[in-house]
Amino acid sequence: MFSANQTASVKAPFFIDTHSHFDAAEFDADRDAEYARARAAGVGMLIVPSITRDNFAAVAATCARYPACLPAWGMHPMYIGIHQPEHLANLRAQIGAQRPVAIGEIGLDFFVPGLDPAMQVFYYVEQLKLAREFDLPVLLHCRKSSDVLLKHLRQIKPRGGIAHAFNGSAQQAAEFIKLGFKLGFGGAFTWPRANHLRRLAADLPLEAIVLETDSPDIPPSWIGQGRNAPAELPRIAAELAQLRGTTVEAIAAATTRNAHELLRLDAFEALTTSA
Repeated sequence: MFSANQTASVKAPFFIDTHSHFDAAEFDADRDAEYARARAAGVGMLIVPSITRDNFAAVAATCARYPACLPAWGMHPMYIGIHQPEHLANLRAQIGAQRPVAIGEIGLDFFVPGLDPAMQVFYYVEQLKLAREFDLPVLLHCRKSSDVLLKHLRQIKPRGGIAHAFNGSAQQAAEFIKLGFKLGFGGAFTWPRANHLRRLAADLPLEAIVLETDSPDIPPSWIGQGRNAPAELPRIAAELAQLRGTTVEAIAAATTRNAHELLRLDAFEALTTSA
């Protein structure tokens, strides 16, 4: 486990990164340093979702080493060519072995060509059923697929979740919110030409927003095409505060509260404050 004397002490979560692939190979060379940098910046919790059965172990190892990291178990739609029906049994076993904060990353991607839509829907629906069975929220990949996602959410009725990297319409946002969802905003809206996203980030109710990095992906504008990292979250929050005409402290307090309530993080908080 990452030792408490290797990083700054954080008494309570200030920012919560609700979506970071901190187990990714891009962090292998400096993961300890990036964890310390995030903690020193005030990132109190990081939610680390899996993407396939084969990286359950990597996510588990990351969360064991870094106490502020909490797992979500799921099978990502972009890896539909890897998933097999029997992997759903592995997912169920993983949920039983180590209770996650959510089922994720799951969902649908109708943007990337070559991803079988019918198979995506099959795995999405089966994982929604697991989320309902275990009374867990879901972390949704929702690229160009919000209407179909919403259709199945209305039918299966899991316990809410997060529409990760939300980029839908205001009407779709309202439908997610009606179903108990929060909307994840990260580096994408910080780009000056991201006019639609910036309007959403400015206008949606603050009680419906959570922060995320999707690191190492979706870098904010000041990184360009470089690797994103959880330590960028406070600056992302500052950009959101500027857009909304409020303070970064208000953004931090509201988005942390939103994540806590949705993901029921009080049950995990004692695990995250030791380092």
